[in-house]
Amino acid sequence: MTEDFSKNDPFGQAITDYSKHKKPIIIRVSSDLCEDDELPVTYLFRTEKEMPAVEIAALKYCRGKILDAGAGAGAHLKILKNKGFEVFGLDVSPGAIAHLRLNKIPCELVQLLDFNSTEKFDTVLLMMNGIGISEKLDALGPFLSKCKSLLTKNGQILLDSTDIKYLYEEEDSSVWIDLNSSYYGEFQFQMHYKGESGPFFNWLYVDFDTLKSHAIKAGLNCVKVFEDGDHYLAKLEP
Repeated sequence: MTEDFSKNDPFGQAITDYSKHKKPIIIRVSSDLCEDDELPVTYLFRTEKEMPAVEIAALKYCRGKILDAGAGAGAHLKILKNKGFEVFGLDVSPGAIAHLRLNKIPCELVQLLDFNSTEKFDTVLLMMNGIGISEKLDALGPFLSKCKSLLTKNGQILLDSTDIKYLYEEEDSSVWIDLNSSYYGEFQFQMHYKGESGPFFNWLYVDFDTLKSHAIKAGLNCVKVFEDGDHYLAKLEP
């Protein structure tokens, strides 16, 4: 992700404000392919019981030293740390990183592709459709290779994504996709909060079969370990 959130960071500002005042806050999320959506900031502070089934399953699969790429407000890291795991978080939002540091969670303000570490991790965690930070389908292979390089010998990548093909369904249940355009799971988003808008950023939703084919090319075994409708959890191992 090449976008700079250091000047306009509505995501991080909302996290900071909620952390201080505990008042309900809405982050508005606009997209180039679908209608605007609202993200209640309370969702970023959810407890384990409040998490979707895919994320609860992912937490149960976590092991060893854990790297959470795209940690946000640290909902997953706080739970894992309290369970005794050694954790480390990455994010590109300065506000999110500041919040993690206040909560004594080791972290770094950096995108995963630029993260240089001599340490290896037993689990690389990519939640909330976290594989999206790879941005584009043609960047998925290199992204997975980078994740692989951060793993211990018996390490694993846990990621969730959604097959968003349903967005293209017609009334007769047929699916309309322009095969001459880019992959149907490529989106562009922008976040808005308190009258400020962050930079546009690319995001990838990938169907499992496509993920698996790219994982194999990156030298990773890919297994779907949980499924909830169009939303799934995958485990990738060298």
